Amino acid sequence: MMNVLVCIKRVPATAGKIELTTDAQDIDTRYLGFTVSPHEECAVEEAVRLIEASGGTATVLTLGPAAAEEQLRDAIAIGATRAVLLETDGREWDPGATAHAIVEAIRTGGVNFDLLLFGNEAADSGDYQVGIRVAHALDLPCVTGIKALEIKDGKAIAKREASSGWEVFEVMLPALFTVKEGINLPRYVPLLGRLKAKKKTIERFQPAWSGNALEKVRLKLPPAQSGQVEILGQGPEAARRAVELLRTLRLV
Repeated sequence: MMNVLVCIKRVPATAGKIELTTDAQDIDTRYLGFTVSPHEECAVEEAVRLIEASGGTATVLTLGPAAAEEQLRDAIAIGATRAVLLETDGREWDPGATAHAIVEAIRTGGVNFDLLLFGNEAADSGDYQVGIRVAHALDLPCVTGIKALEIKDGKAIAKREASSGWEVFEVMLPALFTVKEGINLPRYVPLLGRLKAKKKTIERFQPAWSGNALEKVRLKLPPAQSGQVEILGQGPEAARRAVELLRTLRLV
């Protein structure tokens, strides 16, 4: 049996057009929905699969506003057994402050976790460092960017994709890993699971803000990507031109 902790973040759903607020300090979320970062969605799925296979608990934790309860309940709906919300007052927490709050929650939570999973990076702010900071503070071994994980005889075997193949790490538990999208295919949230999750109690705590070491100057949207469309023709003429184009690209 294992006790697994997964840390997630509530982020804007970015399938639509992204706009910034007038002061360029935030993403304008008036017309956006919210979701979990894709890497962290895979981390939740991996935790649920592990406890389904060997038993134990899967705790999902997030630091964010009260509305982040929605993302915690989605995690419960697919199999997480416990949810913890470190509720903030709306101010932005940098990676250092976020990691400090998570570390304090782990130290005072009364649960000894065998495995800690984070997303490799957040979908909105990137960061890449919260999981690493938590591992350092707790003196845990840490492997980042993994795309395969196996638990066996008190050890974790993790694989990270490299240009020449795979890097393989064997780490004694407890340990912390940051997960990349592609480690698994997350399941859909079932309707029955959503109904059960609504009845689940979310544990709420108000973390002490340790202050930000980083100062955000402004956000900037990337340049718009342009595309070009060429109409090859109609009927048989279009087919002939399509074959010529494929030959030019050496695809046939």
